Amino acid sequence: GNVWWAVVVGEMEETFEGNAGSGASDTVPIQAGALKKNSFVVIKGFPCKIVDYSTSKTGKHGHAKANITGIDIFTGKKYEDICPTSHNMEQPVVTRKDYQLMNIDEENYCSLMDDKNDTREDLKLDPAGEEVHKKIFEDFNNDKDLVVTVLGAMKTEKIIAVKEISS
Repeated sequence: GNVWWAVVVGEMEETFEGNAGSGASDTVPIQAGALKKNSFVVIKGFPCKIVDYSTSKTGKHGHAKANITGIDIFTGKKYEDICPTSHNMEQPVVTRKDYQLMNIDEENYCSLMDDKNDTREDLKLDPAGEEVHKKIFEDFNNDKDLVVTVLGAMKTEKIIAVKEISS
């Protein structure tokens, strides 16, 4: 019975490779057994930081299973997954980049400048829903010079931290 399974898996992998296209660099494959606490993994399609990880043997002939609990790095929502340790999962490619905050417009879009003097204005603050964003908003309105950290993963980006530039 095992032969059939191998064939199916092989086919699945082929189609996956074929459809990956340009978005392939969003994630890298990693074995479930190689994950550890505080590393990143994609659970149910969301980039998560692992907050709890354990493996369990399932009986005499069973495969070891990984129990993974992760928190979405953008929303803080908790997701859980259980899969064989030999199973390949996706690890999101996570980037962090600092920008100088130039301006916040009336719709709360930030004007940000990186160290190459490139600007972007596509990230929005949510002062009502996010503590950090509220602080940025208040500090900026108090004429403080701020650097914000933008976390990026899987085509999503979010401002997750702020620090004041001491003049």
